[in-house]
This record gives sequence, structure tokens and C-alpha cells, in this order.
Amino acid sequence: MVQDLIKKANEETMKRILSAQPTLVGIGVAGDVIPGMTSKTILHAGPPITWENMSGPLKGAVIGGLIYEGLAENEVDAIALVESGEIQFDPCHHHNAVGPMAGVVTASMPVFIVENKTFGNYAFCTLNEGLGKVLRYGAYSEDVIKRLKWMETILAPVLKEAIGLAGPINLKSMIAQVIMMGDEGHNRNKAGTSLLIRELAAHIINTSFSNQEKIEVLNFMNSNDHFFLNLTMPACKSSLDPAMGIKYSTIVCAMSRNGTEFGIRVSGLGDRWFTAPAEIVDGLLFPGFTAEDANPDIGDSVITETTGIGGFAMAAAQAIVQFVGGNPQDAINYSKLMYEITEAENNTYKIPVLNFKGTATGINIMKVVETGILPIINTGIAHKEPGVGQVGAGLVRPPMKCFEDALEAFVDALTEEGLVE
Repeated sequence: MVQDLIKKANEETMKRILSAQPTLVGIGVAGDVIPGMTSKTILHAGPPITWENMSGPLKGAVIGGLIYEGLAENEVDAIALVESGEIQFDPCHHHNAVGPMAGVVTASMPVFIVENKTFGNYAFCTLNEGLGKVLRYGAYSEDVIKRLKWMETILAPVLKEAIGLAGPINLKSMIAQVIMMGDEGHNRNKAGTSLLIRELAAHIINTSFSNQEKIEVLNFMNSNDHFFLNLTMPACKSSLDPAMGIKYSTIVCAMSRNGTEFGIRVSGLGDRWFTAPAEIVDGLLFPGFTAEDANPDIGDSVITETTGIGGFAMAAAQAIVQFVGGNPQDAINYSKLMYEITEAENNTYKIPVLNFKGTATGINIMKVVETGILPIINTGIAHKEPGVGQVGAGLVRPPMKCFEDALEAFVDALTEEGLVE
């Protein structure tokens, strides 16, 4: 009886995930479009966390966000404001949003608006700043703030008008294409960014902005291979949210990390987070850095793996091993292994080298605990000190404790209902 209830619930969960239709419909201002945002709200990646327990990159991004908003003039003012208790911190996930690395979102920031056309729900994500010293890695120098202001006043308005001219953009079909072209949707975004530019370039040219501003926008997107990541993430978030809250479902609908803790949420267990200390990423470090410099795993971008791409699709993006470590066969093996802990093959995201088999989709906490196989995640590595930036990239797995605790809570819930002894 219990097995039948779980099977039926998981089938409904997967039906909702696989039938999602994430679509880019526009760009808005966070404070205007994200539910629950105020001028004193700062959203962050990962499960809930207090200022005292934040890692260096997240604290740095908070400081930068306050300076960007004009609520503080410098680091000292920003810390004083935080310690006054005036700033409200909350996970992006609690507000239909996601953010890479530190994931900080403040009220004035422009955000992509993605609608899941199947269910009518929305997801939001900031625009990607590029690499180097950027806010999402905890940098808050003058040039970082200047770039953010340019993104607010030039980049976002140009793209907003261009998207309006282009009409809604089907992100699901675009992600399917980029996987065929050698991206995996998390750390390799060359094809995705290229297709987005191809989709929008003519419309950017036809906007009402000056030629210089159009050139700046096109050059910025072209120089930033990761620009498409900030669309992949809300596409995945919008696909998973309708699958939350299905009683008896054991499917993971969110994985995330804040640089201190890793957390998961399970469909049948509602909004509850199951957390454990975040792991250190094992990968390739940039010249001049050592493992001692690395911050623990951080960011909402693991929403990609939760949806069946990212690390789960590495077999389609074997060149990524030059960035995260390993060899092409490793990438294939990781993708194959993930079928052991998931419920379905994706009906849209398919891997050519696996004879166009759909990616492993729908992480089942029961299968993770039973097999001992943890989800594979490829990710960037942030320096543990704020403001330094990215120091490498690699592979990491969640702590098993998250899944064990979630399964224990699931069994407790069944016991309370008298379904198990």
C-alpha cells in the first residue's frame, strides 16, 4: 500500500517536471517583480543562514549589495547596517528565485522573468556579470559596483526591449539544443550564450538605444560565456516548483548551498530544508591558488543537476573536463551512474553519445540512501575571502546526511499516519 502511494506520487511529480515549459518572457526590477522583496531585503543562495554564519564570499556579496543600493557607502557602513538588524535575509528559493554562487539579489537589480507556461508559475534570476572580480564571488570594489550600475541602466533596458521585440523565448527547446551542441547547462555555456545572442542580436539592433549602447551590450554578452547560465537556472527553478508539495513523493525538488551548508527540499516534505555542512569542491585551481584558498560549495546553480542537466549531462559536454578535471570517459561514467538514483529519463534533454538517451532526471532520496550513490555536481570554486573571486572549478557531491535526514523525516511522517510501524 505504502509503495503504491509513493509510486503514484512520484509519477505525478515526474509528470509535472517533464511537462514544464520554461519560457523567457521579460526583464524586470527585483523589487517590482519578485514576491516579498523590499528595499531592505537581501536574497541569497542556499538554505536559510544568519550573517554570523555566512562565509566570506556571501558576506562580501551582501556588503556589495548594500553599497550598490546606496544603503551604505563602504564596508564599515554596510556591516554596521547589517548588525543593526534592519536588513532581512532570506533564501532566493523562498521567493521563486535563484542566484549563482553567493546569489545575492537586492531590490534595484534587474532580473530575468521566466514563466513555466504549463503551470503559469514564474522564476527569477539576476543577469550574469561575467568572470573575475564580481559580486557573486563576494567582490565589492568600485569597478564591481560600476559594472552593476551599467547592467541596471544599459544592459537590462536594452535586453528588455529586445526581448519584447522577439517575443517569448522557449528556453526548454534552447537548452535541449545546447546539450546537443556540447554544453551541459551548468558550467559550460558556450553554445547557450551563442544561441541567445543569435536569437536576440537582430532585435537588439532594432531597439531604440544608441549604436554605442547596442555595441556595448553585444560585446558584453559575447565576452561572457556564462551569460546563459542565468537563464538555465530560472528555467530549471520554474520547472521544479510545480512539483513541490506532492504528498508521499520522495523526489528532490531543490538542492542548494550557501557556502556554509548544503540543503535539499523534497516534494512530499514541503518547504522544509534538510541541511549538512557544505563540502569542499575537488577540481582544478587557477595558477597561484591552493586548496587552502577554497570556500566550501556555494550557490543555487545546482538547481540544474536537480532538473537532470549540469553534472547529470556531462556525457554531452566532455570538453568540460578541461575546466573541472578528469577525462572524457569520466564525464560519460558520471552521467550513466546518475540513472541509478533517478526516476526517469528526460523526455527533452538528450545525450548524443548515449544514443540520445534522455538525461537522468528526478533524484529519489530512497534510491540515494539505498545505493549510497550521491548526485554529481560540477561547479565553480570561490575563494574563501570576500572579493578575491573565482579560484577554480571542479566536482562535488552533497553530504549524504541531507538525504538520510530527509528519508528519516519521510518515514516519520508515514509512521504518524499509521502507514508504517
